[in-house]
Amino acid sequence: MDKLTSQYPSSAFFDELIDEKGTPRPPAKQLLGYLDSLSEEELEKRRITAEATIQEMGISFTVYTEEGNIDRAWPFDIVPRTIEASDWKIAEAGLKQRLTALNLFINDLYHDQNVIKDGIIPEHIIKDSKNFRPECVGITPAYGVWAHICGTDLVRDENGDFFVLEDNLRVPSGVSYMLENRAITKRVLPELFENDAILPVSSYTAQLFDTLASLSPRDIEKPEIVVLTPGIYNSAYFEHAFLAQQMGVELVEGSDLFVDKDDCVYMKTIDGPERVDVIYRRIDDLFIDPEAFDPESVLGVAGLMRAWRNGNVSLANAPGAGVADDKVVYAYVPDIIRYYLDEEPILNNVETFLCDDPEQRAYVLENLDKLVVKPANESGGYGMLVGPHSTKKEQALFAELITKHPRNYIAQPTLKLSTAPTLISKGLLEPRHLDLRPFILQAKDTYVTTGGLTRVAMKKGSLVVNSSQGGGSKDTWIVDTKGE
Repeated sequence: MDKLTSQYPSSAFFDELIDEKGTPRPPAKQLLGYLDSLSEEELEKRRITAEATIQEMGISFTVYTEEGNIDRAWPFDIVPRTIEASDWKIAEAGLKQRLTALNLFINDLYHDQNVIKDGIIPEHIIKDSKNFRPECVGITPAYGVWAHICGTDLVRDENGDFFVLEDNLRVPSGVSYMLENRAITKRVLPELFENDAILPVSSYTAQLFDTLASLSPRDIEKPEIVVLTPGIYNSAYFEHAFLAQQMGVELVEGSDLFVDKDDCVYMKTIDGPERVDVIYRRIDDLFIDPEAFDPESVLGVAGLMRAWRNGNVSLANAPGAGVADDKVVYAYVPDIIRYYLDEEPILNNVETFLCDDPEQRAYVLENLDKLVVKPANESGGYGMLVGPHSTKKEQALFAELITKHPRNYIAQPTLKLSTAPTLISKGLLEPRHLDLRPFILQAKDTYVTTGGLTRVAMKKGSLVVNSSQGGGSKDTWIVDTKGE
């Protein structure tokens, strides 16, 4: 097993497949042994097969640029990331705990706000939140759940321990790529799936369908579920179409739906209007209903909030769920877990400095060259400063932004993100930093994906894993080496 690993450089970071002695970790042993048995030519052939599969399956994503929108093939590395099943079991429990507490928190904010009255989170944090929706006050969705689909970003530190980097509760994306990564890998490395050690991911779309169906306001055998997309120019349109197709439900745009005089939502069909029970919406709050939010929006459905408020349709995720998607709120999540569940957090947060606090802000401004600064409500890796990789000019700009709008920024230490072997060129593996986005579903029951979407920084030394910023992806294997 030396051909590949003997040339693999030792790292100051926790490597998920190869330990500090150059020995494969238990969940990676079979994988690396198999890869080592392949010639350089055969390995290259497998890589080319992966690229051809991506083209054949039409797996793409859209990048927005000043020159226009660019469709790109999904960037994929054929060497999977492996995680021991017993380690994942702990992470899974932590993710369930976290989303349960966050949903209790959101429901409280739109009702009694006891979390504020009891001093757990300052009132101004919520008052100044861009994602708190006064229109949602007093509403209780089914099961008291607001965020039905959550994508929580995890990282591992130098000891291999999982930490939560952020929670995505508005319109989390990426799960289709997790499923497609597995489909590609089965074509490229089919021999390794002949035993049961690699746990499957294929049940996600069935679980998603069941979660959505359980939200139906009508007690009927086959509720009408639709996926609401902004349209073909959205960066995640591939995923919208993929999930609708996999669940066997209609993919619709706002113009395909209308709210009638009975405050129910209907879909236009060739056979006439058909009532819709559940909408899995992939449109941000402010665009879903021109009657309630932005009157200029052509993406949503006029009267949709009225229909939802009257209990005639369920929306997933519910409007207003994004109040817990705020990176400033993130800093309070451990206290939120203790407050609502009377439990210690199973998964820890990354240390976070709130620029809204004068003392913490002073520390951030003095250490911009060492910290990662993030805006409270951006996503996709946009609008952030990676201190160690930044210029003095960029640091000066962020110092000005932080001073002007301190509530809008947080800062975190530069993490020693774990690495994993990545095929850089013919027969050459090099470590690249990565993170992981598992997906958690919650309604009547709670479900966590087996692993999640692994995103990898393809540039040497880079910590930016977002595909829109040049990152790539790997299949994620939860490997049961202990027969659990």
